[in-house]
Amino acid sequence: MVAGQFDGRSTDRKGPAVTAPIALSCVTIDTADPRALAEFYAALLDWRIMHAEDDYALITDGKSVLCFGFVAGHQAAPWPDDPAHPKRVHIDLNVADIDQATDLAVALGATIPEFQPGLNPDWDNQLPWGIVLDPEGHPICLNLRE
Repeated sequence: MVAGQFDGRSTDRKGPAVTAPIALSCVTIDTADPRALAEFYAALLDWRIMHAEDDYALITDGKSVLCFGFVAGHQAAPWPDDPAHPKRVHIDLNVADIDQATDLAVALGATIPEFQPGLNPDWDNQLPWGIVLDPEGHPICLNLRE
């Protein structure tokens, strides 16, 4: 490992020693339509669909996996946050151009919420970010990266 490079492992793990590695398998997003949401994210990320059924779907880029699980009557929490319905999940994506990424997401079925706190960040050294809502309303932060 190169000095200063983060390898993903905690240097101050609490609890008993772990001798067998533990790795994240996937993050599952609750949805009323796993297949449709998998198709949206696969197109947005240029990933492929590994598996798609009515109750569960998975997409991958060959290294990471994103999963979608059926929940009857599921509705994403409102954006911006509402204390009565807190946000359950949101995705952060690094993009080279916020406008192009937004246009692609919208063409695939996302919507643009009015509340956009990241387009004019109010703290030093913060690059801007935009927000779109996936077809079910989950927020996606589009983080500008140089």
